[in-house]
Amino acid sequence: MFQPKYKPNQLICGNANVAIITGWTIRQSIASKLDKSDYAVIGNLYSPTRGISPLIRNLLCNPQVTNLIILIATKEDENSGSCQALADFFAHGFVEGLSDTGRKCWLINSSIKSYIDIEIEQDILNLFRKSINVKVVRNVKNCIESLKVFKDLPTSSWGEPMVFPETETMPTILPGETYGHRVQGKTIAETWIKILHRIKNTGVIRPTGYDGKWQELVDLIAVVTDEPEDFYFPEPNYLPLDREFLQEYIPQILEDAPKQEGVKYTYGQRLRSWFGVDQIEQVIEKLIKEIDAASAVMTLWDVQDHIKGGSPCLNHIWLRVVDKRLSLTATFRSNDMFSAWPANAMGLWALQQHIRTQIKNKSDYNLELGPLITISQSAHIYDDTWENVDKVIATYYPQIVGKIDYDDPVGNFLIEIEGQKIVIKQTTPGSGELVACYQGTNPLKLIREIAATNPAIGPAHIGYLGIELQKARQSLGSGQYTQDR
Repeated sequence: MFQPKYKPNQLICGNANVAIITGWTIRQSIASKLDKSDYAVIGNLYSPTRGISPLIRNLLCNPQVTNLIILIATKEDENSGSCQALADFFAHGFVEGLSDTGRKCWLINSSIKSYIDIEIEQDILNLFRKSINVKVVRNVKNCIESLKVFKDLPTSSWGEPMVFPETETMPTILPGETYGHRVQGKTIAETWIKILHRIKNTGVIRPTGYDGKWQELVDLIAVVTDEPEDFYFPEPNYLPLDREFLQEYIPQILEDAPKQEGVKYTYGQRLRSWFGVDQIEQVIEKLIKEIDAASAVMTLWDVQDHIKGGSPCLNHIWLRVVDKRLSLTATFRSNDMFSAWPANAMGLWALQQHIRTQIKNKSDYNLELGPLITISQSAHIYDDTWENVDKVIATYYPQIVGKIDYDDPVGNFLIEIEGQKIVIKQTTPGSGELVACYQGTNPLKLIREIAATNPAIGPAHIGYLGIELQKARQSLGSGQYTQDR
């Protein structure tokens, strides 16, 4: 019996000498056609930088496995590049190098960025490469046929089971709220950096249920206010996707897809045909008929998902028109904020634009694009990406928060001294209409009153007011106070 030491709950184990790597194809769809005596192990390989090391470590623990089938069958397999990188490891080898975080590792000789832990000895990796028969196949049928060929080959273990040490780091966590968090940025890229910083600093470390850990915030609201219609990619691009990947990804949200063996679904399939109705067209017609409707809702959750498993992470989409601006709010039950959220957000932004364009083409409404909002009920980063997250935050977060934004939806506060009192006048943003007035002599009481009346005030704004009110308090005797504006 195959004995996995790493991530055993993500594997289907058998008794033979053939390992099957399925990429993004559902591993159960292969296992359902076979008996446990046909294979040693069946497992997915999602990431070329995070998934190949545990895969190799498990095979080194089980040297009775001498045959490997790599399935590259779907567009998702091609986009991730993980299975191709694994094939390149056996075909072209590896060299010593550095990961994105500057950690020593083995770099696979591949056009796809892919790593193996440096703790695994070079000689062992080379012996392993020479000892395994590898077959790359492009569909499930060929996978089954190749398995039959491998089964008939004589075999014996190529060595003794081997285990190599692992380096583990644990983040330092600051105290914070358990539920309900809000992050806002102008672009998806900016918002992503702020999300990572919030999770890494205050997220709770919990087991994932998939043999690992993640750092998690519960109920994270992310608001993107000003993403360009043609998408913003920073230079240099620190996002985990590029324009080429995005062009492949957007159709998975906007377009229907035929059912394919081994593929769970696409978001587009759930929106276009899964429930027997095109929900995207439905909400377009809904808003044209009733532009103020609060019921332009699309769902991706099927009640059968509780029984069948493999439920979508994106569950619910709501469109709303406010002040002639079309916003989109999406709810995720579970969200990998490091690897998946930027692509999720850009795909949703493309959907938001599509709906806005279709409303314009089919009616007299010419709507502007409003904010994109995502609600991630489990917003997490996996433990095997913590190093990468630390590097991204250290490199880019200071310059993002260093850009001072004086806009605050709660408005502006004008501070003056009148007699022996500090008077603060609150005005609306933009128009400058007076909406509230606070007065007194104690800066702490005034700050508390302003904060209680305006709970959404920006942290930097309330800090600035505290400094200015203290300056005003010190000037009460002379009346010589000028607000720093």
